[in-house]
Amino acid sequence: MESIMQGMTGPAVDDVQTRLVSLGFAIDEGELSQQRFDTTTCAAVRAFRTEHQLPDGDFVDAACWSALVDASYKLGDRTLYLRLPNFHGADVRALQQALNTLGFACGVDDGYFGPHTEAALKQFQENVGLFADGMAFQDTFNYINRLHHVWKDKPSAVAANGEARTGFARAASALERARFAVGGEDALTRNIASRIWNIATATTENSGVMLYEGEIPEDTDVVLMLSTSELPEDAEPQATIALAECHNLAQRLRTAIMASKQRPALIRLELSDLTSCGTFTSSDAQTLAIRLLDGVCDAFAE
Repeated sequence: MESIMQGMTGPAVDDVQTRLVSLGFAIDEGELSQQRFDTTTCAAVRAFRTEHQLPDGDFVDAACWSALVDASYKLGDRTLYLRLPNFHGADVRALQQALNTLGFACGVDDGYFGPHTEAALKQFQENVGLFADGMAFQDTFNYINRLHHVWKDKPSAVAANGEARTGFARAASALERARFAVGGEDALTRNIASRIWNIATATTENSGVMLYEGEIPEDTDVVLMLSTSELPEDAEPQATIALAECHNLAQRLRTAIMASKQRPALIRLELSDLTSCGTFTSSDAQTLAIRLLDGVCDAFAE
């Protein structure tokens, strides 16, 4: 492309100026009204090039124009999905930052929508009860924006570092504050749910944990449904956490709870890969119950 530089006027200059102003760079009102590339536009271009590690200059060449377009995208401006060449831009980087911070690790937020970003997006969609197709439409952006206060301006957690045990005092405080019900779809998961209730009750006599079977209780904030099977393909999407793929259960639970549009928030915990080996013992069930309760306590902790 022909470079856009000082002395030029017209729609191309107007486009450059509009993008620069939207990104927070100051340009004189006279230059803007006349679509004139002059002193303050030069200064804005020079500052933009420095900020984006481009060679020093006050003109807009092909590389600068490409960086300017990328930087101008806001989350929700376009549908994002995996393709070749990859989508790239500030909107992709914002999506990656949100996913990483919410507990869905997609790697370094480099602004390129690659396979790791697609995988993390699918996990997020499944977590909040959307159809997990890895395509960021407006419904996905709505959930991301609803959780804006959680991820905006927070450091991007690039990798999941495993789960830590919740201390006794902190767990007791969380259990007394929480109001959640836990149940299972079959004998095994009902056994695990019972163990969760037993541990919670042993931790504090004022535990807000309750067991349920059949009708979902309404006087709770969160309902956890344990299942040893995956959600059928023809079923309505539901907020789901596949435990075998999850190394940050508390953060996944917090995201699902905050994203829920209903109370109580209904969250499905799939244990399929963890309980399918055929040698699942009572000790395994107790260990899993402790892990699940740790995650719940951490999710409800202040």
